Amino acid sequence: MSHPVPPARRPELPPVHGAVICVAAPGLVISPEHGQLTGQGIDGIYRAGRRLLSRCVLRVGGRDPIAVQGRSLGADRAGFTATVRTGAEAGPDPDIGVERIRHADGTERITLRSFAARPVRLPVEISLGTDLAELAAVAAGRSGPELPAGVHAAGLRWSTGEAQAVTAAEPAPDDALASAGLLRWQLELGPGESRTIELRTTQDRITRAPAGQVINPLADARAEGDDPRAEAWFRTSVEDLRALLLRDPEEPGDAFVAAGVPWRLGLAPAESLWAARMALPLGTGLAAATLRTLARTQGAGPGPESGKIPGPLRGAGPQLPPGCTGTEATLAFPAVLAEARRWGMPEAEVARLLPAAERCLDWLRGALGEDGFLADPDPGPRRCETQAHAHRAALLGADLLAGCGRPGAGEWQEWAAALRERFRDRFWIDGPDGGRPAAALHPDGRPLPRLTGAAAHLLDTGLLGGGRLAPSLLDPVRTEQLARLLGAPAMDSGWGLRSMATREPGHNPFGHRSGAVRAYESAVAVAGLAQAGFEKEAAGLLRGLLDAAETFGYRLPEMYAAEQRTAGSAPLPHPAACRPAAVAAAAGIHALAALAGIRPDAPEGTVALAPLPGAPLGAIRLSGLRVSGEPFAVRVSRLGLGMVEEAADVLQLCGR
Repeated sequence: MSHPVPPARRPELPPVHGAVICVAAPGLVISPEHGQLTGQGIDGIYRAGRRLLSRCVLRVGGRDPIAVQGRSLGADRAGFTATVRTGAEAGPDPDIGVERIRHADGTERITLRSFAARPVRLPVEISLGTDLAELAAVAAGRSGPELPAGVHAAGLRWSTGEAQAVTAAEPAPDDALASAGLLRWQLELGPGESRTIELRTTQDRITRAPAGQVINPLADARAEGDDPRAEAWFRTSVEDLRALLLRDPEEPGDAFVAAGVPWRLGLAPAESLWAARMALPLGTGLAAATLRTLARTQGAGPGPESGKIPGPLRGAGPQLPPGCTGTEATLAFPAVLAEARRWGMPEAEVARLLPAAERCLDWLRGALGEDGFLADPDPGPRRCETQAHAHRAALLGADLLAGCGRPGAGEWQEWAAALRERFRDRFWIDGPDGGRPAAALHPDGRPLPRLTGAAAHLLDTGLLGGGRLAPSLLDPVRTEQLARLLGAPAMDSGWGLRSMATREPGHNPFGHRSGAVRAYESAVAVAGLAQAGFEKEAAGLLRGLLDAAETFGYRLPEMYAAEQRTAGSAPLPHPAACRPAAVAAAAGIHALAALAGIRPDAPEGTVALAPLPGAPLGAIRLSGLRVSGEPFAVRVSRLGLGMVEEAADVLQLCGR
């Protein structure tokens, strides 16, 4: 009798929440908190997705150093402190300090410092090894055994048919044993003296890894104010975005931000584009390069995929099937281009990208179902947030077409008005508490009555000319009801916005779409609530996000778990979350910029300010921003009054 073969289980991602990660794309280093790369698990030095070194174990005087502290020193480097007791002195005190500074480019500096009262002679050993495995294979537990090493002029090398790695040391070791993967030194240290060994791990035999950084398109902006945590959050957000910058292989002059590390160190159409949009206060260069990169992938020729930007499916939790990130990116493309134009993207660059935006709108026109909604994927559910993205694309696309003298603006405005009418009729679920938007409509028209964080996208309408905001899919009464729901404890955890309300069936505080806090959606909610005039709810979510950022060292993961906040509680890391992640890093910029409510219209030479009343973080100043390509600084007082302190000469302050 035959038995059915159970389906193969998808391998679980190894936990990384306790790892110390540094990144300067495409370089990535994953270290345990003690700093020793043991060759186990996912730890190692990676470049472009390949593990160049998996084992780097230090022994001093025949002893394993005792780990004292491991911490991030910035997006691209980490520090590990340890001590050694050699026995040269009586008593329990360590007499050797060990400081290891590890960089994302594969460089590590190991400094040994003597605290002993007399000279010491220290044998130092570093054990090295690698499997040269791809990150995907490591994550799936298929990395294979370590490779045999060969002696390099100043270290060791490993190779396979398709890859190689070299670890070179300076000063050169006294002995290099390939069979054991071992480098040895005999160091003599007088009292208070220190010696440094530098290791450089690369993909070839050059002496130093090439810089992974691309030309930085992000302005060196900063935040400062009454709450010093805002400055740390803003600075870390900018650093993390820079660390995730990658070159487009087809056009190395164009850069985009990778989705996140360690799992998605590459282009993710929707996430890369949303991050570029939220980073517009730092200049339009990243948005322009990301749009150019995605335009080169756009579908061409006849057929339903013509004009669509391809993208993989993304899990949507247990309530809905996976969604298509290509749909999201296609709808975002014209909206991001339209807003980038308002922030000051040069008209020549806008004109270059305009045909691709028009093709995105052409795809949208043909993608609607018979019910007048956009399925994602087709055939499939009509998601609430997908209709919001489509509505924004239509209205901002119309604004873009009109501003560039292209036909079709009126048609898209009418299209959006019709979608608003259909949405208000079909998506709103009335109830005694005021009702709620459905998370989605099933293909047969039945609503899915779940309250999710995706509803925040209904408040994110986008920027039009003259500092105006596009109209919402919801009318004012329902907008107020949604704001009340998002600010209530069922959705506001006290650490940010939950991805699904606590009372909903299937709620899971660790569920990436069924309860965990997603930094990106929380920032979207903060900005949307602020723009719609709901100060209390926006301020509550903003303070919660900042408090969560502090607990994570100001590097917010893409998601984290949060039971309702109580005295002494803290958000919990999700074991598989990317950190840093593009949209989580950009969320810090987006949320803090919402405090100032900057609404530029570079083509018309104006800028409006709509600060969040009440100044929930006290006085704050944002400087080094970019509007119309020139430095821009704004201050918000403790009374919530905004003032432009620096701006391009062509800009005039106007009312909102």
